[in-house]
Amino acid sequence: MHPLLHSFLACTSPSLKICGVTNPAEADQLAQLGIDALGINFWPESRRYCPLNTAREFLPSLQDRILRVGVFVNAEPDLPRSLLSSGLIDVAQFHGDEDLAYCNAFAQEGLPFFKAIGVEHADDLSTASRYHANGILLDAHAPGVYGGTGRVIDWKMVAGFIDQQSTPPVILAGGITPENAAEALLTSRACALDVASGAESSPGSKDFSKVSSLLETVCSLRDKAD
Repeated sequence: MHPLLHSFLACTSPSLKICGVTNPAEADQLAQLGIDALGINFWPESRRYCPLNTAREFLPSLQDRILRVGVFVNAEPDLPRSLLSSGLIDVAQFHGDEDLAYCNAFAQEGLPFFKAIGVEHADDLSTASRYHANGILLDAHAPGVYGGTGRVIDWKMVAGFIDQQSTPPVILAGGITPENAAEALLTSRACALDVASGAESSPGSKDFSKVSSLLETVCSLRDKAD
């Protein structure tokens, strides 16, 4: 496992991922700030879509500086497979309707990935461990939208899921903001926060005052955990 991925998923020390990065200047600034991970959205329908040609221009310079997560929605598997194999991204995030067979093929090949699950009821978590993902990302249930809604999920339900034995590391998404980040981490006990709309001035444009506030919160809780 990549050292940055191992650190990001460590349950003893919370991490921060800023998702929906669309340009090299903001990506570089996130790395300079010490953000743990960034997400590049390769789904063309996303408001935070980053064309592959653009991503190729700046992702190589971020290698080993920040965990590079490629976000995919119902993509042909050859796309994430090729980006992982070439080293353009460090981990894939499947944020669509990818089924167990789709995900298990990556697991069998030893290719790292997160599986996002839209959560409305506790039953939505019943198959989480069967994806054999390196991490499970829990987001708001929003059919056809696939993330970035700003809707909050039930953090206590997440904590209950984490209490189960053999639960994969959990990344919490859905309506995380600088104002609720500490409560979200403390209540859910997730290993990391994934923030898109809560770190923006508009879709795809990061607000670095919000980013810095989120990072300060996570680092404060990280220090207490140490």
